[in-house]
Amino acid sequence: MRKKEKDKSPIKYILIVMPTYNEKDNIERIVPAVLAQDERIDMLIIDDGSPDGTGEIADRIAQNNPRVKVLHRNGKLGLGTAYVHGFKYSLEHNYDLTFEMDADFSHDPAYLPKIIASAENGYDLIIGSRWVDGGGIENWPKGRERLSRWASLYSRIITGLPIQDNTAGFQAFRRRIFQELDLDGIHSDGYSFQIETKFRVWRKGFWINEVPIIFKDREMGESKINRKIIYEAFFMVWILRIEALLGRI
Repeated sequence: MRKKEKDKSPIKYILIVMPTYNEKDNIERIVPAVLAQDERIDMLIIDDGSPDGTGEIADRIAQNNPRVKVLHRNGKLGLGTAYVHGFKYSLEHNYDLTFEMDADFSHDPAYLPKIIASAENGYDLIIGSRWVDGGGIENWPKGRERLSRWASLYSRIITGLPIQDNTAGFQAFRRRIFQELDLDGIHSDGYSFQIETKFRVWRKGFWINEVPIIFKDREMGESKINRKIIYEAFFMVWILRIEALLGRI
């Protein structure tokens, strides 16, 4: 793999892609907290038919703020497909930097300026990392912490991916990544989606940086992690390794 030249072109337009499902207790608080971090930021909220009315609340917010757009999908179609849709939207609307971000405040909006600054220094993928020096978690059950640490270690061993927090979901991509990746070729979800996207970016020779963050467990609502997501991640790393050996990635 050959490293690309660093891209230090100006970042003028930033998009936060924020999938939601039953986040009515968080959505009205998270949007202003995010937008306050940088005037260049817009938001795309992708709601999967939340029965608690999250989509309707998001619509109301968007009606009063041109920096917020809302996409409604029929039912729970998965985190991975939501992000791919958001990445395509970003390309079509010429954003320079695009974030993945949760709606539940586990990803603190206060870290956005630090991640943006790393992109301005020429990094293509900037990861809000729990497992580098200065990073960590708050209020997580021990079992979930062990699962996350094990998943990152396991994926590093199998794929060779030189990233400490491979399952991190708070990250930013420069535009040129989406221009080169086969977005339609990404089919995984949850933990697996986060590992797969990082692996594909690394294999393309893009510049990657991990910025330490403190990840806080959600205060309101319920976690979306389930056994299907865990099993998918377990097998996906072997698929990625095989495809890399065959020269498909």
